[in-house]
Amino acid sequence: MEENNETKSTQEVTQKTELSETEKIKQELEENQDRYKRLMAEFDNYKKRNAKEREGLYNSLIADIVTSFLPTLDNLEKAVNVKTEDENYKQGIEMVLKQFVDTLEGLGVKEIETVGTKFNPEYHEAVSSVQDEELGEQEIKEEFRKGYKIGDKVIRHSMVVVAN
Repeated sequence: MEENNETKSTQEVTQKTELSETEKIKQELEENQDRYKRLMAEFDNYKKRNAKEREGLYNSLIADIVTSFLPTLDNLEKAVNVKTEDENYKQGIEMVLKQFVDTLEGLGVKEIETVGTKFNPEYHEAVSSVQDEELGEQEIKEEFRKGYKIGDKVIRHSMVVVAN
């Protein structure tokens, strides 16, 4: 009977040892899973941050390049508005201007809205103000020079006349 008790006691110890090893393995597995989830979350955040930085850098480079072309765009717009008797010449200038504007739009460059909108110092540069009872307070009456932006980044502020 003593042998029987010893055998039972040995079996119980073995079972307890196996249970504690199983618990250790389960705990280790949970820790590894937690570490894996954290690593995946960090990697996902890294990818998002990297994509955002790349987009910001791209927009900044495009803005720098486009800024150098804006005087040419201004001159093309002036050329379209000049009176000429040669309609073919005028149509040619209009086509070049349209192509230029389409190219800028393809790069994500957009014109800043001005006339009829409320003055916003983030997008507009006031060069003059006038009293006009027909317009609301801080409403833009006239545009001297077009402004452009890419995304939320202003490439060039619009030069405007503000009412009241």
